[in-house]
Amino acid sequence: MLRGPFLDRNWMGQNHEYKSSDIVMLGLPFDGTVSYRSGSRFAPEQIRLASWGLEEYSPYFDKFLSDTNFHDAGDLEFPLGNTYKSLEVIEKNVEDIYNDGKRVFGIGGEHLVTLPEVKAASKFHKNLAIVHFDAHTDLREEYLGEEMSHSAVIRHISKIVGPENIKQIGIRSGMKEEFDFMKEHNTLARKYNDLDVLKDKKIFVTVDLDVLDTSVMPGTGTPEAGGLSFNELIGWFKYLKDFDIIGADVVELAPDYDASGVSTAVATKVIRELLMVM
Repeated sequence: MLRGPFLDRNWMGQNHEYKSSDIVMLGLPFDGTVSYRSGSRFAPEQIRLASWGLEEYSPYFDKFLSDTNFHDAGDLEFPLGNTYKSLEVIEKNVEDIYNDGKRVFGIGGEHLVTLPEVKAASKFHKNLAIVHFDAHTDLREEYLGEEMSHSAVIRHISKIVGPENIKQIGIRSGMKEEFDFMKEHNTLARKYNDLDVLKDKKIFVTVDLDVLDTSVMPGTGTPEAGGLSFNELIGWFKYLKDFDIIGADVVELAPDYDASGVSTAVATKVIRELLMVM
């Protein structure tokens, strides 16, 4: 009989039992609608491996990963080429998580995976709002004739929660019509207290990693210069720690575009700090 020890391929610091956990981490390796550079489906696996390079302790929040009580359920398996079926798989599994009285933490994958997560969350939390970190508006009705696109994910979500329940941070790219939508519905948050209108809401936080500047995060599908620094992003997380966060995801790492591995390391640390906020 082999004695080991053997390498653990799950996230470092997790609760190995689903039943006793409060948060369930779910890998969502889907990038079927990416409009520029594909490869985010490889992110969840690489992020798990990179997590072992982190400490379990966060000096930003003076907490340990074990304090968050999360369970890593692994990656969902999707039928390649079938976007609607893949989204259905995500929605059903996230429903199961909420039905068990837990919160979800998704790891993408492209940003479209957020739509079925929010659909599932909305069935259990009627007072739902979205805090959206991104370089891009993601408010198109469609992209090149395709309604189900990562470029349209927040527009679709606005039809579930209402645009008045969305705040967007770091946006610096999009069509004029999308910026007009943001202006009409006052979705853009420029300072921390712009989020205060959501204080009484149940919050789902979605972080597209291209919100970070390309000097910090080159390994993403659609890099945009002029983004947040890592510490600026942490500043927003610190403000969010007093909100009622019922779910979150981190998406759009495409690890193979950064051979140094730095983008994956940054993504992993973003995940650790966001877990501390929940």
